[in-house]
Amino acid sequence: MNLSDYIREIPDFPKEGILFKDITPLLQDTTAFRQAIDRMAEHYQEREFDYIAGIEARGFLLGPTLAYKFDKGFIPIRKPGKLPADKISASYELEYGTNTLEMHRDACKPGDKVLLVDDLLATGGTARAAVELIEGLKGEVTGIGFLIELVDLNGRADLEGYDVYSLLEE
Repeated sequence: MNLSDYIREIPDFPKEGILFKDITPLLQDTTAFRQAIDRMAEHYQEREFDYIAGIEARGFLLGPTLAYKFDKGFIPIRKPGKLPADKISASYELEYGTNTLEMHRDACKPGDKVLLVDDLLATGGTARAAVELIEGLKGEVTGIGFLIELVDLNGRADLEGYDVYSLLEE
């Protein structure tokens, strides 16, 4: 099964000039979704980690599913104003603007090993901000996994020194 066949491209979303990679068709097909999760889990089955962190919003679809599969806790990394307890924040640039991510201050402790997941690696700014949050709490990022990587945008350069895995490269 070619999982790329389940990624829909939406031109000019969320802004003109951006080609949005919509994973909704993959999520709707039980076989494709199961295969994507199983293949990501297979890649990380020998990895040591305490938690899986996912970046809002589509990282929330992959992260908890993988956390359940590995019997690990899940750490939500959210956009501003969504977390109720004491939090830390990091700002970043997107290919079409800027944003901020937040994480609860007690989400991980020094030395906790965290696997970070999201749906898409583009320029790397969002993942870099999430890494800053985890490391700001003295957690250790043991891997960064993506469903899709837009290779031409060279987001890996912003994540140099980390073990980055992408299931699909486009």
